[in-house]
Amino acid sequence: MPAIKLVSFHFRFSEFLQPLAETIQRIVGWSVDLEPLDFDYSYAFHPERRQYHSSQILLGIKNLSSPGQNKMLAVTDLDLFIPILTFVFGEAQLDGPAAVVSTFRLRPEYYGLPQDNNLVLQRLIKECIHEIGHTFGLVHCWNPGCVLNASTYVEEIDLKTDEFCRDCKRNLGRAQEKLL
Repeated sequence: MPAIKLVSFHFRFSEFLQPLAETIQRIVGWSVDLEPLDFDYSYAFHPERRQYHSSQILLGIKNLSSPGQNKMLAVTDLDLFIPILTFVFGEAQLDGPAAVVSTFRLRPEYYGLPQDNNLVLQRLIKECIHEIGHTFGLVHCWNPGCVLNASTYVEEIDLKTDEFCRDCKRNLGRAQEKLL
């Protein structure tokens, strides 16, 4: 049976992993296995930006995935970027095996607001499901409530749900059928 391997590195919210796995499994419909990851991500650090290049991390994660592993989702606290953007909440290989999501800019205290771990967890769930959707080949959705709606700002994450809209859910099912 296909599965999603949920791994973490440089991640302080270990209490989030089980509820995250359960929610992804409920929404995506694949089993989610929690596994440790021994991963040297230092090569992706860019000192001029003081951030980590998410595409480089994705390549490293992809190289660690075992044969037959359908999807790998990594969560981290590192500040991620791609060269054309100031930052990203996460990145996935479109129709590929790997995705990475960061809590760095999902935390309210990053924006000068009080700490709220429940809010961080909800944002993390939405971004993880969003990026997993991309690994199944799904692209951004124009439905503002759909989890696949693009989020440039953290407030946009708060406005959407953690669920796929009807069309995206149908497209997810089609993509999953091809992998069985």
